[in-house]
Amino acid sequence: MSSPAPHVPRVPHVPYTGGEKESLHISLDRHRDVVLWKLEGLDDEQLRRPATPTGTNLLGLVKHLATVEYGWFCAAFGRPTESFWFDTATEDMTVGPDETTADILAFYARARAAADAAIGATDLETTGTAWDGRVVSMRWVLIHMLEDLLRHAGHMDIVRELIDGATGSYPATA
Repeated sequence: MSSPAPHVPRVPHVPYTGGEKESLHISLDRHRDVVLWKLEGLDDEQLRRPATPTGTNLLGLVKHLATVEYGWFCAAFGRPTESFWFDTATEDMTVGPDETTADILAFYARARAAADAAIGATDLETTGTAWDGRVVSMRWVLIHMLEDLLRHAGHMDIVRELIDGATGSYPATA
């Protein structure tokens, strides 16, 4: 299988004087794009290649990020999510042989769009119920998802470097 289509991150900058919600959302979106950029130029085998004893791989990390975006931004606030074809408790970081790169990238795109709609429609102070029964605000979810996304983007940095030596946060600009 060929590598994913090139994804050139917009590299949006968090506004220096922007509002809290706008700043958090732009930061989230900025790093979502970095996640996609980390996949560029790799073939299917490289995207699935386990880099740790537990099997961590780039495509599995993207599947996980899609799953948690649906869970935190949508399910927690009573918004629609799609039906998952896998057990989210045990399979959200693994990619089965019948799951294609295109399937996982489309899943991530749908999760991002659903999360963006939830963020846009929900005030920062609005509360929802997390999967474990905790009451959480949209503000807390945005911060938590930034933390999770950045943690996994760091994992992706390391996995990508192990695959082909590529490093960096953003593509070089002319």
